[in-house]
Amino acid sequence: MPGIEKLPIEETLEDSPQTRSLLGVFEEDTAAMSNYCTQLYQAMQRIYDAQNELSAATHLTSRLLKEYDKQRFPLGGDDEVMSSTLQQFAEVIDELSSCHAVLSTQLADAMMFPITQFKERDLKEILTLKEVFQISSDDHDVAINRYSRLSKRRDNDKLRAEAVEDVYTSRKKHHQTMMHYFCSLNTLQYKKKTALLEPLLGYMQAQISFFKLGSENLTQQWEDFLGTIGTSVQNVRREMEKEVGQMQETIQEMETSCDQLYAPCDPDPAHSPVCRNLTRKQGYLYIRNKTGLVSSSWERQYFFTQGGNLMQQGRGEVAGGLVTDLDNSSVMAVDCDDRRFCFQVTSFDGKKLVWLQSEGRKDCEEWISTINNISKRIYLSENAEELAARVNQSALEAVTPSPSFQQRHESMRPSSKGRASSISSVGSEPSPALSVLSLDALIAPDTPIQFDIISPVSEENSGQSKTAAQSGRRSNPFGESGDGTSEDSEDSILHQLFIVRFLGSMEVRTAESAEVIPETMRQILAARAIHNIFRMTESHLLVTCDCLKLIDPQTQVTRLRFPLTSVVQCSSHQDNKRLFGFVLQSADGPADSRAVGYIFESNNDGEKICDSVGLAKQIAFHSEMDRKAVEKRKEHDKAKEKQQEELSKQKQIEKDLEEQSRLIAASSRPPNQPAADGQFLVLSNSQSEDSDAGEEGKKKGESEA
Repeated sequence: MPGIEKLPIEETLEDSPQTRSLLGVFEEDTAAMSNYCTQLYQAMQRIYDAQNELSAATHLTSRLLKEYDKQRFPLGGDDEVMSSTLQQFAEVIDELSSCHAVLSTQLADAMMFPITQFKERDLKEILTLKEVFQISSDDHDVAINRYSRLSKRRDNDKLRAEAVEDVYTSRKKHHQTMMHYFCSLNTLQYKKKTALLEPLLGYMQAQISFFKLGSENLTQQWEDFLGTIGTSVQNVRREMEKEVGQMQETIQEMETSCDQLYAPCDPDPAHSPVCRNLTRKQGYLYIRNKTGLVSSSWERQYFFTQGGNLMQQGRGEVAGGLVTDLDNSSVMAVDCDDRRFCFQVTSFDGKKLVWLQSEGRKDCEEWISTINNISKRIYLSENAEELAARVNQSALEAVTPSPSFQQRHESMRPSSKGRASSISSVGSEPSPALSVLSLDALIAPDTPIQFDIISPVSEENSGQSKTAAQSGRRSNPFGESGDGTSEDSEDSILHQLFIVRFLGSMEVRTAESAEVIPETMRQILAARAIHNIFRMTESHLLVTCDCLKLIDPQTQVTRLRFPLTSVVQCSSHQDNKRLFGFVLQSADGPADSRAVGYIFESNNDGEKICDSVGLAKQIAFHSEMDRKAVEKRKEHDKAKEKQQEELSKQKQIEKDLEEQSRLIAASSRPPNQPAADGQFLVLSNSQSEDSDAGEEGKKKGESEA
C-alpha cells in the first residue's frame, strides 16, 4: 500500500491558515468518502434485503467499484493499487452476480457488519468531533478577542485574571479537541481502506463457503488473490494501530509540554529569552484598519514574512496577501490608547504606516527584531541567522569598548598640548597618529549617547526662569527666550523647513575634523541596533540666517534652538543620503568649551539640508560684515559730530574770555578821573562794582580756561 496522507498534530497549537486549509482538504475527502460509502452501503443493503434482485444489485456493486477511478478523492485519487484491486473485485462480482441467491446470514455477518460499523460509528464520530471542534474554535476566538480588548487605561486585575483564565481554558480545550479531531481524521484514512476491503472480502468468502463447487467461478488463482488482499488488509490494520499509538503518545507529550504555551502572556521570561537573530517569523497579530476619519477597528490575521515582504492571510484563504515591503523600512514600538504590545511598521518612503499588536512582550520584541533584520536585507545571504548574529555582535562591540582598547587608550593618551596639536591637524590633512588613535581623537570611550531631545542649555534656562520669576515676567518652559527671537527669525532672509527625525547626540572631542560626523553616526546607529531603540522623535527643522530650530509639528513649540554661529560643520552620510548631522561648539567660558554631535534622519536628501545650512552661514557672514560696516560708519559720524561740538564749545569759550577781558579793561581805569558828563560819584560807585565783577569774571575765566 502507498503512504497514507496525515494531518500534522504538532501544528495544532499554532492553528495556522495552512493547517486549516489542509484540514479542509481532509474534511472534503471525508465528505466524499461518506457519500461514496453511503452509496456502497445502499448497494450492499440491496443485496441483503432483496434476494430476488440479487443479480441486479451485484451488477450495481460491480459498476460502482469500476467507477472508483472517476471519484475525485483529494487524498486517495492516485492510489493505483487500490484502484486495480477494486477493478478486479468488480470483475469477480460481475461474474458471480447470477450465482448469488441465498446469502442472508453470511452476508449479514461478513458483509453488512463492517460497512455498517464504518458508516454508523466512524463517520458519525467524525461529524460529532467536527461540531465540537467548531464550537471550541469559536469559544477560543471569543476568549482571545475579550483578552485583546482589555483596556490599558482602566487596568483591572480581576478582569485581566478572568480573561487570562478564559483564554487558557478555551485554548487548552481547543488544542485538545483539535488534536483528537486530527487523530480521528488520520485514522479514517486507514479505516476507509479497511471499510471498503473488509465487506468485499467477507462477501467473497461467503460466496466461497456458499458455493462448495466454486471451481467454475473461483479458481485457485482467485483464492491466492483474495489471500493477498486479506494479508494487505491485516497489514494496513497493524499499520493503523501503530500510527494511532504514536499519535496518542504525541498528543500526551504535547499536552504536557504545551501547558505553558496556552497562556497569552509570557509566564517566565527568564526561561524563554527573546531571539533577535530571526529573519523569518509567522503568527497571529492584530492589525488596525481605519473605518472612518477618526475611527478604526482591529482585525486578527495570520502574518508571515516572505523574503522582504510582510504578508497576511485570513482563515479560509488559500494564499496570503501583501501588507507592505520591509526593505529599508523602519519599525518601532508605539504606545496605543487602549491596546498593549503594539508596534508600527513604516515603509521606506514614509507614506504607509501599519499598526500591529501581538499577544505578549516577547512576541512583540521578536517581531520588531525580525523586521529590523529584514529591513537590512540580511535574508538575502546564505546563512541569514548567523549573519544577523554577527551584525548584532559587531554592533555591540562598536559601542562597548574592549579591555584591550581601554588599555591602549590609557597608554597612548598624549598630553594636553600634544593632543591639541593632533586634533588641529585632523581637519587639515591625515596624519599617522590619526590611523592609530582615530577613534580616540574623535570620540572618547564610554561617551554617553542621548536618544531623547533635551536642550543643552537647560541650566541656563533654569537660571533664566529664576530671573524671570524674580522680575515678575513669565518664562517659557520649552527653552525659548522671550526677547524677540521669533521676530528676528521672521525678519530673516532665509526660511527653509525640513521634516527630520532625531536619532541621537553625543559629545565629541573635536569639532573641526571631517571624520567626526561619520564616526558619530556609526556609534549612534550601532547603539540603537544593540538596544533595539526604534522610536524616533519627528520634528520640523527650520533653517534661518541666525539659528537652527527644532519645532514640534503638532504644537509648533520650539524644542531646541541652535545659534548658527555655534554650528561648526554639517555633512550627510556617504551611502545613506537621508542621514545627516552637524557639530555644535558651545563655550561655557573662556577656557572651557564642549562640542556635541547631533544626528538626524530626513525624508529628503541630507545634502540639501547641509547646503541650506551652508547658505545660511554665508548669508549670516555677509550680513555680519554689512552690520560691522554700518556700525563703523556710524562711529565715524559720531566722532565727527563730537569734533564739531568741541569746536563750537571752544569758540564760545574764546568769546566769553574776550568779553571778560573787555570788562577787566574797563574796570582798570583811575577812580579820581572826572567823567565827561560830571557825575563823579555815580561813576565811582559803578566802577568799583565793575571792578569787583571784573575780578570775579577774571577768576572765572581763568578757571574755565
